[in-house]
Amino acid sequence: MRYDYRWEFYGGFAYSHFNAGPNLLQGANLGGFDAQVARFFTHRLAAAANVRGYYGTSGVVPNAYGITGPFVSEHMFLAGPEFRGPSNEHASLTLHALVGGAYGNFQHAIGNVPPGALGLFSNQFAFGSAFGGSIDLNRSPRLVFRISPDATFTDFGGVGLKDQFAISVGLVYRMGRGLKK
Repeated sequence: MRYDYRWEFYGGFAYSHFNAGPNLLQGANLGGFDAQVARFFTHRLAAAANVRGYYGTSGVVPNAYGITGPFVSEHMFLAGPEFRGPSNEHASLTLHALVGGAYGNFQHAIGNVPPGALGLFSNQFAFGSAFGGSIDLNRSPRLVFRISPDATFTDFGGVGLKDQFAISVGLVYRMGRGLKK
């Protein structure tokens, strides 16, 4: 296995444990997608652009509106460096540090109810980041099965960075062979 491809395209299913409000005790378990393109400049160093979408329901504080479990979503738009670590013909380990923005939609399913009355954030665009990596299991020189865990950080509501756990699994397709050593 030679790691001399210029491009990697990744698409997969994603999961995130997310807090949709500043003081909610119940986190939201969200499912969605993770898509990424990486351009390798050397065998080990790449620049990556990443888009993620997470969707599901969230707990809320007890309220007079009778609302429980409203739909929430988060979209992240990130970019940053990747470093390919130990690699052999079967697998490789890659680390990344991605930063950018996140858009949270917390009011989609609550009508005219103020989001604060439910303990939710208001809809907003905020800082977002993902720090982690991936374990790539080579199925062929071009096709790879990827497992990608991350610590994600957002700053919804201006209450400081909130950390979440995210993971995705999917397929990578490599193309553009010919990197020089």
